[in-house]
Amino acid sequence: MANHKSAKKRVRQTAKRRLRNRYQKKSTRTAIKRLRSLTSVEDATTLYPKVASMIDKLAKKGQIHANKAANLKSGLAKLINKLRAGKTAA
Repeated sequence: MANHKSAKKRVRQTAKRRLRNRYQKKSTRTAIKRLRSLTSVEDATTLYPKVASMIDKLAKKGQIHANKAANLKSGLAKLINKLRAGKTAA
């Protein structure tokens, strides 16, 4: 355990940040799962910008790699386009 005052403060700050990071990452994963489960084009189109923003924030903070963020957003965009194509074909 930390003995110095500054080290104790660092432990407190790290714990606080860890909780915040976990919350942001988990809520983003949940939002991605929700978007993937949608079948309505309108719902998916309205939710996509919010999810993309969440993904970008994770990448900006370094919680996920920038390439992973790009791949996630690309896959979600493809999914929405597939929903659109299915709607126009039907």
